[in-house]
Amino acid sequence: MISVNDFRVVDRIPRIMNVLGALSEIEVGEHDDEGVTSPVVSKPRRIIVANQLPIRGHRNEETKGWSFELDKESLVLQLKDGFPANSEVWYVGLLKVDVETKDQEEVARLLFSMFRCVPVFLTDDQKNKYYHGFCKHYLWPLFHYMLPLSPSRGGVRFDRSLWEGYIVANRLFANKVTEILRHHEDSVWVHDYHLMVLPAFLRKRFNRVKLGFFLHSPFPSSEIFMTIPVREEILRSLLNCDLIGFHTFDYARHFLSCCSKMLGIDYQCKRGYIGLDYCGKTISIKILHMGIHMGQLESVLNMEQTATLAKQLKEKFEGKIVMVGVDDLDLLKGISLKFSAMERLLEMRPELIGKVVLVQIANPARSQGKDVQEVQKETTLVAQQINQKYGYEGYQPIVFINGPVSTLEKAAYYAISECCVVNALRDGMNLISYKYTVCRQGSPVLDEALGIDESYPRRSFLIVSEFIGCSPSLSGAHRVNPWDVGAVADAMYVGIHMKDEEKHLRHEKHYKYISSHDVAFWARSFDLDLERACKEHYLKRYYNVGFGLNFRVAAVGTNFRMLTTERVVAAYNNTNSRLILLDYDGTMMPQCAVDKTPRSEVISILNCLCSDPKNVVFIVSGRGRDPLSKWFSPCEKLGISAEHGYFTRWTKNSPWETCSVAMDCDWKKIVQPVMERYTETTDGSFIEPKESALVWHHQDADPDFGSCQAKELLDHLESVLANEPVVVRRGQQIVEVKPQV
Repeated sequence: MISVNDFRVVDRIPRIMNVLGALSEIEVGEHDDEGVTSPVVSKPRRIIVANQLPIRGHRNEETKGWSFELDKESLVLQLKDGFPANSEVWYVGLLKVDVETKDQEEVARLLFSMFRCVPVFLTDDQKNKYYHGFCKHYLWPLFHYMLPLSPSRGGVRFDRSLWEGYIVANRLFANKVTEILRHHEDSVWVHDYHLMVLPAFLRKRFNRVKLGFFLHSPFPSSEIFMTIPVREEILRSLLNCDLIGFHTFDYARHFLSCCSKMLGIDYQCKRGYIGLDYCGKTISIKILHMGIHMGQLESVLNMEQTATLAKQLKEKFEGKIVMVGVDDLDLLKGISLKFSAMERLLEMRPELIGKVVLVQIANPARSQGKDVQEVQKETTLVAQQINQKYGYEGYQPIVFINGPVSTLEKAAYYAISECCVVNALRDGMNLISYKYTVCRQGSPVLDEALGIDESYPRRSFLIVSEFIGCSPSLSGAHRVNPWDVGAVADAMYVGIHMKDEEKHLRHEKHYKYISSHDVAFWARSFDLDLERACKEHYLKRYYNVGFGLNFRVAAVGTNFRMLTTERVVAAYNNTNSRLILLDYDGTMMPQCAVDKTPRSEVISILNCLCSDPKNVVFIVSGRGRDPLSKWFSPCEKLGISAEHGYFTRWTKNSPWETCSVAMDCDWKKIVQPVMERYTETTDGSFIEPKESALVWHHQDADPDFGSCQAKELLDHLESVLANEPVVVRRGQQIVEVKPQV
C-alpha cells in the first residue's frame, strides 16, 4: 500500500503531462492529428478506460493522509494478463473514494507514477447527474428492459439535464485519456454503458487511434432502445470505435438491428467476422463471453483459511444437500422467485424437508433507492415465511446471508454445494456459475480438509436463467425461465437426484471451457481483433464530418481529394466544353420529400447553367419520362435521361430516344402478380411501374422484414424469369426488373 506521505518524502515523480483539456472543436475538414506530441517511449501501451479505477483508497482519520493499493479483484486490472508481456497498461477512471479538491493534484501524481492510473475527478453534482442519475437510474434499468412507465416505477424518465451531465463526465474522461495518449501507437479500450459517448470525443481528436468498446450489460431490443430520445447520438458515438464487443450474439443482434432501423446501416458476415460498413470504414463486432481469473480463484482455494471454512461448513450441514446462490441485492436478480421455487420443491416433495438447504448470499446493492429497500424487505419476508412453514429446531430450509461475505467464505460455500442456482431475471454476464464450477474442482489443500481423494471424480450441477449472458456458454447447465417457479423447482429436484456420473460429465465439460476461456483469453482475443480491425488505418485519409455527438469520420482512399468550391470554380473557368450530369432524387430533391416538384430556385439555376453555350446539362434519374418532362418543362435546353438512361432527350423540343429498337413487355404479366403478392404481405412496400421496368420499393417497410422479403422476391423472380430477356437486380431498398440491353 502506497501513501501520499510516502510519496511526498520520495518527491521524485514529475507531474502529469499537461495537455490541453478541451478537445478539438473542428467539425468539418481534414484532420490528421497534427500538433499532438507525446513522450517518446518504446513499449506499446493499452489504455483501459472504465468508470472506476482498479484502486482501493483509505484515508487515515488522524493524519488525514491517503493510502492506496491495487484492487486485485477488479476486472480492469485482470485484463493485463491477456496483453503482450512487453506492453504497458494504463488506467483512466474514477476513484471509489471521494478526495477533497486540495488533495486531488497530489493524489493524481501518486496514482500516475506508482500505478499508471489517471484519476478523473468529478464534483458531487457532476457525479450525481452522470452516475446516479443517467447511468444507474435511467440507462441501467432501460438496458435491463425496465421502461419508466410512470415516475415511480422502472427508473427515472429521460431528463435533459442528466443527459448533459453524462456528456460532461464523458468529456472529462476523454480529456484525461488525451493527457497520456500517443495516438499512433496506443490502443484505447473503453468499458461499459457509463462511457458510450466517449468514443466520439476521442475520434474527433485522434482520427487513427485504435479504439475499442465492450458493453458488459445487455443491449436491449430495438423496441426498448428506440425509446431513448438521444438514441442516434449514442449509436453514432459507438460507431466511432474500430471494434465493439458484446457477451452474446443476442446483445450484438439487438445492436445491429438498431443500426439498421435507425441509421440504415446493414451488417455483413465475412470469414467468421461481423462488420458494419460506416462512412468508408468497417466497424468490427466482437462476440465473446468474459471469463474469470483462474489463478486468483485457485490461489483462494489453496489457502488454509478457505479449507478450514469449508470443513466447518461441511460439518454444519452434515447429512444435508446444499444448494447455493450468490446475487447482488437488486430488483433483477430474482432472489424472491428462487425462494418461491424452494418452497414449491418442499411442497411437492415433502420427503426433502430436513434434507435440502438453500444458502443464499446477498451481496450489497450497487445503488441505493426505494426499489432496493423494497427488494430487501420482500426477500427477507419470503425467507422468514418459508422457514416458519417448513423449518424446525436445527433446520432452516433457507439460509439467507444478507451482508458482506468475503471471497474466502464464498469459495467455501461453493465447494460444499451440490448445486448452484443463478436465477437472475436479466443480467449482462454473471460469473457466479463460473466461480462455482472452479471451486467444485477443488485444490489439494481443500481436498485434504474435506477428506476427498484427489482422484475422486469432480461433479457439479448448474441451474441458470435463460436471460443471463453466461447461459449460452454452459451447454451442460439446466436452463430455466426464472419466472416459472414450478420449472425452477423441478430443476432443483433434478439436480438433487441426478446420478453422480452425469454430474461429473457436465462438470468436466464446463470446467474445460471455463479454464480455457478465462479473463486473459478474453482480453487477448479482444486485443488481437482490435489490431486486426485497425490494420488499414494508415492506408486511408480521414475527414471529420458532422456536429456534436453526430460527429463521424469519413475514411477515403489516399488518392482522394476533397471537392471544394474553389477547386470546382477553377476547373469550371478553365474548361471550354462541359458535360454536367445531375442526379435528381436525393441530390436536387430530398429523398424523403413527398412532393417531388422542383423548386423555382432549382429551375432558375438549371436555366442559368444551360444558357452557357459551353455547357451540356443533363438530369439523370430513375423516374419515368412523363413526370420529368412535366417538372422540367420551363427548361428549354435541359437534357433528360429517364429510367436510368433507357429514354434520353437532349432538349425540350428534341424527340425521345431509346437504347433499344423494340421493347417486348410481355414479361410484366409475370412480374406484376408476384410483386403484388409481396406488397400485400409487406406493410410499407409499393410497386413503381415504369415504361421499361417494374420496381418494388421497401424503404418504408420494417428494415429487417423488408430486407428479408426483398431477398425472397429476388430469388422468386429470378426463378420465374429465367427464360425471359430481362435483368432482375436488387438495389438500395428496391428490387427492379428491366429489359436486357
